[in-house]
Formats: sequence, C-alpha cells, structure tokens
Amino acid sequence: MRRFLIIAAALIPLMGAIGVDQAQARLGGGHSFGSRGSFTYRPPRATTIAPGAAPFERSQVPSTRSGYGATGGSFATRRPFMTGLLGGFIGAGIFGLLFGGGFMHMGLGFGGLFGVLLQLLIVFFVVRWLIRRFAGQRGGAVQPSIFGPAPGGPMGRDFGGLGPAQDAVGPSVAPLQLTAQDRQAFAQCLTYVQQAWGAGDLRAISQAVTPELMRYFQEQAQTLARQGWRNRISDVAVEAMELSEAWSEGDTDFATVAMRFSMIDVTEDSSGRVVDGDPNVRALVSEIWTFTRRRGSHWILAAIQQTN
Repeated sequence: MRRFLIIAAALIPLMGAIGVDQAQARLGGGHSFGSRGSFTYRPPRATTIAPGAAPFERSQVPSTRSGYGATGGSFATRRPFMTGLLGGFIGAGIFGLLFGGGFMHMGLGFGGLFGVLLQLLIVFFVVRWLIRRFAGQRGGAVQPSIFGPAPGGPMGRDFGGLGPAQDAVGPSVAPLQLTAQDRQAFAQCLTYVQQAWGAGDLRAISQAVTPELMRYFQEQAQTLARQGWRNRISDVAVEAMELSEAWSEGDTDFATVAMRFSMIDVTEDSSGRVVDGDPNVRALVSEIWTFTRRRGSHWILAAIQQTN
C-alpha cells in the first residue's frame, strides 16, 4: 500500500504536464495575458460568471508593485509545463528507486538513461489513457436553459460604469457607460476571433485584437504547428455575458466582460485524427475578456483572463 501511494504521488506532476499540453490548443491556451490599461494589475470586479480572475502571466505593461499580478504569479503558475516536467523527472527517480534503479542511475551510462526514458514513456501513456477515460465520463452537452442569457439580454440589465470597488485611479480615468451596440460588438468579436482561430486564419485575427495579443497568438500557433496539432473550432455560441467594469483613459476606452460561450472544440494531429475533444459534444468555456478602442473606432480584444 505504501509503495502504491508513493507511485501515485510521483504520477501527479506528470498528469499536470500532460493536461497542460492538451489545453494549449484552445485560443489563448488556457492562460491569462494582455493588458487592461491602468487596471492591468488590479483584479476585475467579481461577476456571477467569474467570481475571481487569474492574474496576468504575461503583459506588456510593466509593474514593480507587490500584490495581484505584480510578478505574474509563482514559477509554477507562469511555467506550468516546466513545473510538471521537473516533477516528472523527480517521479521517474522515485519510480526507479522502487524498482531497482534510482536518481543516480539517470546519469550512469546509456542503459540507465534508457531505463528512465522507458519508465517515463510507459507512465505517459498510462496516465494519458486515464485522463481521457475520466474526462470522457465528465463530458456532457451544454444545457442552454441553465447557461442562457441573463435577464434583460445577453449582458443583463446592469451594464455600464465602474463597480463600487473599482474607483478611478487617476484624473484621466472615468467611468464609461456602454450601449446595446457595444454589447453586440463584444459578442461578435468573440465569435469572429474563435472562428478565425479554428480556420487557422491569423491574418483575420489580427484585425480584431491588439498587436500585443497577436504576438501571443502567433507564438501559440507556432507551438501547435511544431507539435503537429490543429485546433478546430466551429458552431460558436455566446451563452451569457456580464459586465465587470468599463472605463475611459484619455481617448481610449476599456471594457472587461465575463464571457460564457460554447462551441465544438477538437484538436487534430497532422493526419486528421482527433487527439482531444469530442466533435459531438459542445465544450463550455468561461473567461474574462477585456476589449479596448480608440475614441471613434471599433472594439478589439486586448486581454484574456481565466476565471478562478
């Protein structure tokens, strides 16, 4: 029993590493990045859809302050794959200790290294099989009656201005009242960007996001290409939206909105085989999106944050 518990503890980091790889296919890779102007390092006002927001892991806005998002989170938060990989090697060492090897064998000749790699390979496929099995059991169709629009339309009735906990941080910051056209623009931007990502059309995405966000998406697309993966998105539907806050800074407007949307989301390898997702089951996602615009221009996406 004791040996089983030790092995299980060693497998947990590997499970995290594998899960991160699969999640990276979705637009944004399940990470938080971008900019929210003066509020980049202040948490958005809580909403029903998003009671909490993850701090930014990457942003072009520098910060030397302590507190929310000042350092982009811990090393484990900012580098989840490296953390999982390091844990995997530690787990392999424990595995070797239990079955006649150990940490020292990792550096003693080709035979010892081959044994460690073989152990990692076996563990990888076993854990991957378990993740797929249990993830499939948890999957299910979205229930529109539960996740439908809030009263008064997709955004709800109360839609405009800064929340009581988000007072202006300077003389150039002022609350912003939004209109029904703004709400529609947010929904259209989300649908447009998701569909363009599913089609692999980065040029189209560049028309609807900030240059900063575009750089992150390009990096993600290059990573997927190296892995031989392709994320296919279709049938995007905005289920609900809820305003967190909206404000102006000089001639630039910002709006942070909690978004709940569903879609068909599958990841394919180079041969077209589905390696993640189910083409027959709609995936449901809740994220916090921040939009920005120059006065007199149209809204574009400036940041994505994950919910807590």
